[in-house]
Amino acid sequence: MNLFFLQVLIDSAKIKDSLARVAAAAAPPQKENLIDILAKGGVLMIPLALLLVIAIFVFFERYMAIKRASRLDDNFMSIIRDNIVSGNLSAARSLAKNTPTAVGRTIDKGLQRVGKDIPAIERSMENVAKLELYKMEKNVSILSVIGTIAPLFGFLGTIIGMFQLFYALASTNDYSLSVITGGIYVKMISSASGLIIGIIAYVGYRYLNSQIDKATHKMELSANDFIDILQEPTR
Repeated sequence: MNLFFLQVLIDSAKIKDSLARVAAAAAPPQKENLIDILAKGGVLMIPLALLLVIAIFVFFERYMAIKRASRLDDNFMSIIRDNIVSGNLSAARSLAKNTPTAVGRTIDKGLQRVGKDIPAIERSMENVAKLELYKMEKNVSILSVIGTIAPLFGFLGTIIGMFQLFYALASTNDYSLSVITGGIYVKMISSASGLIIGIIAYVGYRYLNSQIDKATHKMELSANDFIDILQEPTR
């Protein structure tokens, strides 16, 4: 009789264990957050994260610098023209000096050369414009470099991870599909991250260059207007 009850208890424990396993298998897999997923990408995720931080910092720092340099009042050249035509060069220079933009500094250099021949004035303004362009382009190329090397870091991380995966398969002799696909999924994280960072950096690089082109065009138009103003009395 005791043996019968003992067998019943054992069978009940087995049934409970089976039910627990079935419930665990039927339960939905626990969702992983983004940090946990990225952490599986391997050690090369650290330099990739550093490249992302650098790209974001450079983009916003250069964006603000270019915006400051290219900002200009719509009436700036009209006021400069009125002052030059009226012979009030000191007021024109004061306005240009107090306009801390690329156009303001370029026009100020032209005002300093008033009285010399037009080609000399143009050369002086062109030199200042080149310097302003250099200032705006400073460090922008970093985004281009990041856009190139970030995907390479990602691919390198995937290659290293695949070596580790195949070494582990050879060591354990476990060639089940779940193990292989799960390992490949994890190792592809670094490639995807590198590509995303590279795209972000490249888009930022192209956008900043478009803003620099607009600022350069604005400087050229203002310089041409200034030369036209100087030549007006002699027409």
